[in-house]
Amino acid sequence: MAATLDFTKPDANLSGSAREKSVAPPPRNIAVDAYRGLVMLLMMGEVMQFAAVSRAYPGSLFWHVLAFNQTHVPWAGMSLHDTIQPGFTFLVGVALPYSIASRIRKGESLAHQVAHAIWRSFVLVILGIFLRSLDSTQTYFTFEDTLTQIGLGYSFAFLLAHARPRWQWTALGTLLFGYWLAWAMYPAPGANFNYAAVGVPAGWTHNFTGFASHWNMNSNLGQAFDVWFLNLFPRTSPFVFNSGGYLTLSFIPTLGTMLLGIRAGEWFRSAAPRIPIRKFLAAGALLMAAGLLLHWTGICPIVKRIWTPAWTLFSGGVCFCFLAAFSWLIDVKGYRRWSFPLVVVGMNSIAAYMIAHLWEEFLIRNLHINFGYRIFRVFGTGLEPLVTGATVMVLYWLSLHWMYRKRLFLRI
Repeated sequence: MAATLDFTKPDANLSGSAREKSVAPPPRNIAVDAYRGLVMLLMMGEVMQFAAVSRAYPGSLFWHVLAFNQTHVPWAGMSLHDTIQPGFTFLVGVALPYSIASRIRKGESLAHQVAHAIWRSFVLVILGIFLRSLDSTQTYFTFEDTLTQIGLGYSFAFLLAHARPRWQWTALGTLLFGYWLAWAMYPAPGANFNYAAVGVPAGWTHNFTGFASHWNMNSNLGQAFDVWFLNLFPRTSPFVFNSGGYLTLSFIPTLGTMLLGIRAGEWFRSAAPRIPIRKFLAAGALLMAAGLLLHWTGICPIVKRIWTPAWTLFSGGVCFCFLAAFSWLIDVKGYRRWSFPLVVVGMNSIAAYMIAHLWEEFLIRNLHINFGYRIFRVFGTGLEPLVTGATVMVLYWLSLHWMYRKRLFLRI
């Protein structure tokens, strides 16, 4: 998994690397660790509740901007918070070439590698279901969690990581076009469609008209699939819709994001000892332009919640730009010291993901029990959520730092 793999500097092109064996593993790629650390800190940072602070200061543009970038956009578009899942997924792809090379160095057979990839997929899916079931009276079978979405596509990504570059690009194009075509051929909701019946609030202004309406909330191919698929599992009540519009089938274009990451990882390896900054930036610009073109023409909108093909391209371009920025600062300019707090988190991202989901309520409750509320209102009641959340963030990081110093990394 991206949290624990050996991110190394390249020694050869991975494609066809089943024949490759190195004597000693190269050092980790600090830029990749730091980027992953940023992604995880953005996710963990939800505990600081910028939106609650913004409501306490309704006239503040500063808090309004922070709140916007700590929440998902309602439907089309992107905030900083929307870059978390594609960033995490992209970096799983970046890790794969290094993981495969490491296993080859250890003499693992292809059959053993495939078996491990399948096991990793299974564990990721189960972990995602477990986390979504925390507040349920029984196992809540849903497949839109980030870990589950990665798990559903990971084995396919692993197999494609062994293919030649042109076949990886072909697979990406075929996957995105085929997924787009399936949605485009599914009947669009008509003018009299009952959106209220599928959880779309009255007066919600984010649905599309015309051809783009094929990608409207809870009135699409993915919604129809989930009404059938999710009701195959035991439930306290029949599945009717996901309140956020999230879908099981999003794992298919999510696989496309992993494929883009695989290409980035192989570019890292094949360019060594150089850092392919220009290639990353060119890929980022082209992908973002392609996504915007599809969105503006109405062919396919950029919607993260249902991971449209246009979203795969646009968010993939953003990931390439982030990767280029971290690589330029750390590898080209040599500015490494500032990245240490990010690396601590990035090297243990699965642990960070679990901590953020399992510890938040426990820590907040016990902080209030043992210290009361007054200490967290030192800057006023409006900033209390921020002060409480910042305290929790420090505890998160200190825990991960302890694990880092003890070389305890959660591996899958």
